[in-house]
Amino acid sequence: MARFPFSAIVGQDEMKQALLIAAVDPSIGGVMVFGDRGTGKSTAARALASLLPPIMAADGCPYGASREDQARYPGVCGTGKMVKRPVPFVDMPLGATEDRVLGSLDLERALRSGEKAFEPGLLAKAHRGFLYIDEINLLEDHLVDLLLDVAASGENVVEREGLSVRHPAKFVLIGSGNPEEGELRPQLLDRFGLSVEVRTPKDIETRIAIMKLVAENEADPEGFAARWAEADEAILKRVAKGKARLPKLSPGEDVLRDAANLCLAVGADGLRGELTLMRAARALAALEGAKSVTRKHLVAIAPSALRHRLRRDVLDETGSTVRITRAIAELFG
Repeated sequence: MARFPFSAIVGQDEMKQALLIAAVDPSIGGVMVFGDRGTGKSTAARALASLLPPIMAADGCPYGASREDQARYPGVCGTGKMVKRPVPFVDMPLGATEDRVLGSLDLERALRSGEKAFEPGLLAKAHRGFLYIDEINLLEDHLVDLLLDVAASGENVVEREGLSVRHPAKFVLIGSGNPEEGELRPQLLDRFGLSVEVRTPKDIETRIAIMKLVAENEADPEGFAARWAEADEAILKRVAKGKARLPKLSPGEDVLRDAANLCLAVGADGLRGELTLMRAARALAALEGAKSVTRKHLVAIAPSALRHRLRRDVLDETGSTVRITRAIAELFG
C-alpha cells in the first residue's frame, strides 16, 4: 500500500522541521510530539521513514547490520552479503513487555546446551531506522528510561542470570502523546532532543485542503503518491545534502554565546539545552544549505529545543513557548 507523501502533509511546519532535522542528525536525540489526536503525528513520521532511500544491510540479519556493525559485532551480525532494505519503521505497542522491547535470552536452552539463544526485540528491528511510540506518556517510566538510554548509546545490552548479549540499536526515537492524558516526568522529557506542539487547524481553508487530500489518497493511493513524488524527491535531496554538509559546519563563538545567554534567560535546567540547541541549529543550517550556523538558525529551532527543559515558574503562568519567544525578543530584538 502506498504511503501518504511527506510533502502532501498540510501545515504542522514545526513537527515536519523537527523530523527532518532528526533525519539529518539522529544524534540530536529523538523527537517528542505533543498535541491533539488526529493531527498527523504518526502519518508524518511514517511518511518520512518511507521517503528515505533504502539502506544496505546484511542479508538475513535480524538487526539490519551494516558493514561497520559486522566488524564491531562479529558474533552477532554475521557475515552475510549486503542487500537493499527499506528504512525500518517500528511501532511500539503500549502493552509491550520489557522482553518484547529489549529482546529475551532463553536461559533453559543456555543451561541445557551451552548455547546463547537470543530472541531479538523491537529495538533490534528499529536499528538504523525509526522507533515510534504513540501515547508515550502512558508508557511505564522504567521502559521509557531504558529506551532513552539505548537511543543515546546506540547499543542494546541484555543481561540475564550471568548471560549477556549486546547488539547495535541506533534509531531515531519519536514519541507522541496527548497532554490531556498526562505528561512525561521532566527527567524523561529532558532526554528527548526536540519537543514540538501540534494543534488542530482552526483555519477553514486548511481543514478543507486536508479533507480533499485525504479523499484523493483514499481513492487512488498509487496515483496520489505519483503526483507528489517530485516534491518528495526534492525533500529527500535536501536531507541527503544536509547530511553531507553537516560535518563541515561548526557554530562560531558569537552563536555559542547567543545560545548560552538564551538558555540562562529562559531558565533551562542543566547544560543539555545548550548542547541540543547547537546541534539542532547546526542540522537546520545544513538542511537549508547555509554556509555557516547563524543566530537565525538558533532562533528558529529554540522553541523545539528548549520548551521541555524550562523550570516551572509559579509567578509566571505563561507557557514555555511564550517565555522562549519573549526572551528571544528581549535578547536579540
